[in-house]
Amino acid sequence: MTQLENQPITVSPMDEFNQTLVENLHPSHWKNPQPERCYNLVVIGGGTAGLVTAAGAGLLGGKVALIEQNLLGGDCTNVGCVPSKALIRSSRIAAAVGIASEYGIPVPESVKADFSVVMEQMRKVRSQISFNDSATRFQEEFGVDIFLGKAHFSSSNTIDVGGQKLRFKKAVIATGSHPIIPQIEGLETAGYLTNETVFSLTKLPESIAVIGGGYIGCELAQTFQRLGSKVVLLQKGKQLLKRSDIEVSDLIQEVFAREGIYTVLNADIKRIESENGKKTIYYDVLGIEKQSTVDEIIVAVGREPNITGLNLEAIGVQSDAKKGIIINDYLQTTNPNIYAVGDVCMESKFTHAADAAARIVVQNALFSVFGIGRKKLSNLIIPSCIYTDPEVAQVGITETEILRRPERVKTFYVPLSEIDRACIDRQTDGFAKVHVRHGSDQILGATIVAAHAGEMINQITLAMVANIGLGTIANTIYPYPTQAEVIRKAADKYNFTWLKGWVKKLASIWLSWQR
Repeated sequence: MTQLENQPITVSPMDEFNQTLVENLHPSHWKNPQPERCYNLVVIGGGTAGLVTAAGAGLLGGKVALIEQNLLGGDCTNVGCVPSKALIRSSRIAAAVGIASEYGIPVPESVKADFSVVMEQMRKVRSQISFNDSATRFQEEFGVDIFLGKAHFSSSNTIDVGGQKLRFKKAVIATGSHPIIPQIEGLETAGYLTNETVFSLTKLPESIAVIGGGYIGCELAQTFQRLGSKVVLLQKGKQLLKRSDIEVSDLIQEVFAREGIYTVLNADIKRIESENGKKTIYYDVLGIEKQSTVDEIIVAVGREPNITGLNLEAIGVQSDAKKGIIINDYLQTTNPNIYAVGDVCMESKFTHAADAAARIVVQNALFSVFGIGRKKLSNLIIPSCIYTDPEVAQVGITETEILRRPERVKTFYVPLSEIDRACIDRQTDGFAKVHVRHGSDQILGATIVAAHAGEMINQITLAMVANIGLGTIANTIYPYPTQAEVIRKAADKYNFTWLKGWVKKLASIWLSWQR
């Protein structure tokens, strides 16, 4: 069959940085290679999960093909982690400038963010990072055959892409997810942005409505407010960050209120009307009708799997429109020769979760004979971080899960207001709480809310992976002053629980005998 021509892709605005991005991640000149007679592994999807799977299998000597219809790098590089954190970095600097006078550094009130430069810098750093995921690198460094085009299964051991058939022993589906668009009257007519389009902005909207109070919505709401937009955040539920503890949600909402974000909980959006470039959102809050008029709308109400067009039914792979591809604990689909990994099948939709799970896929798909040596997804200890300011990081069990557990759990809580460095930095919004199994120092989970919580949670995650107890952390010397001392102080509280008991009594008897 004749190979179809590679369809060019553009990313707005098509400046020098986005040109570099596209040439790395979906080169216009790219010609798909002549397929091997049979591949050890064919991977559909070139996001984090697919790239790590392909690279790992290629480095270990496998014949590997990777298929991507859009940009290699997936959401993370192009419309997720990389561009969002670049904007967050700029927004944090803007916030620091805004309060500089409180630290004795007077700044003219006229100083404000130059949004066009902020976005240009984002595109610049994204283009620099994009080489890591480039077609050329994966072909030359990892020996992976890169096929650009839309793929679908034509049989249980072949995949069609660009008019070519790729035969495989095993296949991995890593097609990711995309934003859910709610059915709201007038939304399509008014127009909206998602994480897939918001990073193409070149002009700062004067006002923005963010629909959705999950981690994406909260990060974008705070970022645009700090860069100069007037933001209203509409959340359908009764709290922001619904998967977090209510204490976390309340704290973030308080911070948002101080920064001028108008947060509306229990917002039931009825319709949207547009006129003269303005968009008016009509919504009810516990039976009370309200409205907000803005220049732009960002939709961030969740994500759903990319499974359309793969022809999964023909190969016996079961899927669900909301949950994605059905897998077992070994990331195996209902077709034993086909695996799935990443957002398309996993509840934890994070880049680092996809990376870790992809390593399991390589082991299980290619190097597990008769099931020997297989690794389980459920054995992974996966932390998460929401990059608001303060950041919200969590690993293991939460307080909500504790209430459902039959075993007893002890929690040690330390507010950042008790940490000297946090007071010095004036970053006392937050806390650390560590959960241990009652009667031991085994760590079951932790939540940290702090300016650098994403860096700090790694200490707890490492301790859990290495089975290091909270008592050992208490005996670890931390540099003074650091905000990470909040973890050691939580560990100290664990030590104090048994020091107050029989140890204290024995010590008292011993000291009395010494007198």
